[in-house]
Amino acid sequence: MGKKVALRLALLLMASYVAYATDPTQLQDFCVGVNNPINGVFVNGLFCKNPTQATPNDFLFKGLNIPGNTNNKQGSNVTLVSAANLPGLNTLGISLARVDIAPYGLVPPHTHPRGTEIVTVLEGTLYVGFVTSNLPNGKNKFFSVILNPGDVFVFPQGLIHFQFNIGKTPAVVIAGFSSQNPGVITIANAVFGPTPPISIDVLTKAFQVDKNVIQYLEAQFSSGNNY
Repeated sequence: MGKKVALRLALLLMASYVAYATDPTQLQDFCVGVNNPINGVFVNGLFCKNPTQATPNDFLFKGLNIPGNTNNKQGSNVTLVSAANLPGLNTLGISLARVDIAPYGLVPPHTHPRGTEIVTVLEGTLYVGFVTSNLPNGKNKFFSVILNPGDVFVFPQGLIHFQFNIGKTPAVVIAGFSSQNPGVITIANAVFGPTPPISIDVLTKAFQVDKNVIQYLEAQFSSGNNY
């Protein structure tokens, strides 16, 4: 076998190994997450409780029927059920949330870097939408719909999206995620309220506005004023 052929084969095998390694399969039926590694005997990304010591409560979360407090600037509240409060979800690759949105309340534009979101409306009327990444023409396309009770909509992983209650009554949504920890980046908070702040020169250049506009926005989203 020639050196060039051998090198190409080695690179192909390495690429295949890396691709597989980034999406490991389950190593056991479940991996109830524990904080104390002394009690952990199986490892699948995190320490796991010995399965012989698992109990039904490790797979149980109560209280999702309780409305979240929407008394905030945005008028919305997200109650997330993840491996952090339902240990049995650890390594299973899913999570969910109850979303409460007051009349004319908003779940502001945000992304989930590690998971796709699918929502089912239980109550209320919502205006929802998401924006694509750059298309071949260099532009971003906006998709939006009106959702009513019983409607289901999906937000692809990593794309900016929002939910706005356009009705006169509270809205309730159940959201499912394709990750046990989808993460969230709220756009305005991330741009105008990080610690330490982004250089004002960068932001004025990026948004093509006066420095005073940036300073005003930073004041809205600085520490203590974030949603």
